[in-house]
Amino acid sequence: MNEYMNTYANDPRFPGPDPYAPLKDLPTFDLRSDDLSNGEKIGELFVAPSNVSPHLAWDNLPEGTKSLAITCFDPDAPTASGFWHWAAFNIPVSVTEVPQGAGAADQKLLGLDEVVTLRGDSGIAGYYGPQPPSGHGPHRYLFAVHAVDVEKLDIPAGATPTVLGFNLYFHSLGRAIVWGWYEND
Repeated sequence: MNEYMNTYANDPRFPGPDPYAPLKDLPTFDLRSDDLSNGEKIGELFVAPSNVSPHLAWDNLPEGTKSLAITCFDPDAPTASGFWHWAAFNIPVSVTEVPQGAGAADQKLLGLDEVVTLRGDSGIAGYYGPQPPSGHGPHRYLFAVHAVDVEKLDIPAGATPTVLGFNLYFHSLGRAIVWGWYEND
């Protein structure tokens, strides 16, 4: 069980399930953020409508990693399917971090043509910050970096993050997660 699981799995503040529980148990690797601390409240800069994506950096990827994907998911949204806040893939394995603000809407992540950023549940092709319904309680935001076994996932740019998640199930060699929470009173 990785640090992510240990820090939130039994926390009664969060009503949603662990979205990664039904998936394969994958090895983790080092993931850190200059902007997020595991299990802490997410700063105002990173919530909607600012939509500034946080810094993420990783290393010690599993052997055989050929590309990366980044996702951000809220399993506590008042839907039957959670809420996707960010989904980017075909990130070259040579990339070891994304700076703060790299997930800006309708821009190529890091200016790289091969990277595909999908439209999340907000309709934005880029990072959409936390904005849980007022009075719904705190929501978790799970920032995951996925180590992928192919250089390119053949997923159309008009696909949903759920389609990406389905493909990641078959192509992930490892997954690392940093998470925070946010609440609108």
